[in-house]
Amino acid sequence: MKEFLKRKDIEISAKRYGIDALGAMAQGLFCSLLIGTIINSIGSQFHIGFLTNPVATISGMEYTVGGLASAMSGPAMATAIGYALHCPPLVLFSLITVGFAANALGGAGGPLSVLFIAIIASEFGKAVSKETKVDILVTPLVTIGVGIFLSYLIAPALGAAALKVGDLIMWATELQPFLMGILVSVLVGIALTLPISSAAICAALNLTGLAGGAAVAGCCAQMVGFAVQSFKENKWGGLISQGIGTSMLQMGNIVRNPRIWIAPIVTSAITGPIATCIFHLQMNGPAVSSGMGTCGLVGQIGVYTGWVNDVAAGTKAGITAMDWIGLILISFVLPAILCPLINSFVKKLGWVKDGDMKLD
Repeated sequence: MKEFLKRKDIEISAKRYGIDALGAMAQGLFCSLLIGTIINSIGSQFHIGFLTNPVATISGMEYTVGGLASAMSGPAMATAIGYALHCPPLVLFSLITVGFAANALGGAGGPLSVLFIAIIASEFGKAVSKETKVDILVTPLVTIGVGIFLSYLIAPALGAAALKVGDLIMWATELQPFLMGILVSVLVGIALTLPISSAAICAALNLTGLAGGAAVAGCCAQMVGFAVQSFKENKWGGLISQGIGTSMLQMGNIVRNPRIWIAPIVTSAITGPIATCIFHLQMNGPAVSSGMGTCGLVGQIGVYTGWVNDVAAGTKAGITAMDWIGLILISFVLPAILCPLINSFVKKLGWVKDGDMKLD
């Protein structure tokens, strides 16, 4: 069995499923739902007819350009997962159907359903791939069959469970915005820097509202914080690559000296409750944006999209100056000030020295 799994490149490990697959899933989500949301926002804000008018009608439902991209989130996530799991072509292409079914039957918790079901369907597909003379029939039948069966069997339950967990976190944040603001901000921020996907986690839990705002705060504290506190070592290239790219670039340095992580984590513990208690920062845009921070400014675009949607729905009177002040302070200003300041104290203790955050 071990020889068979090795030959088929089926590696049952936390790294393969919890890091590789989850990280790829976030990229698939970015290239579908998130990009679709951004396109819709651009179209509505700049009154671009081509982006706001329906371009296709499918089964009586009208879709804009952004709407078409968002509708493909399930297939995009599943295909991305299959790519990370090194699926052969017939398995990879079959996952398009699997992703659509898992996401549709999983409801609002669809991303979590896609993650579990796409992984299982991928491994079954890989197991039978090129084992028969009618591979072109067997491999898609097994991959799609397993995926559809599991989607029918467990996707609704997985989706419901994810929503309950997400609802619990959001309820607790509403009830205890200070404590939960700290907890959510710190944990999601840490997930962003670790080689796992904070965006996929937030999407799977459908993390929005005040909890989503705290998540944004934590992600920004890590990204902007590391970018600014390591500016002496990494200059402008490091500022941009970490500030609007990812703080995950520092993982190698964190392994070598975990104490460089103190300042960003403490900063997220400060900005999280400020976001929830003072500015009441909410993420009412796509849940995936909660875990993106300043990566491509997706977190900020998500918050802004939520404002626009709330105004359109009549639940928000308008976008105020305080909204913008809160978003800018939480996303950029406070992390850029607090993180280097805290890190200077850590340096005085001798725990961090110059060069510890140098990127290769």
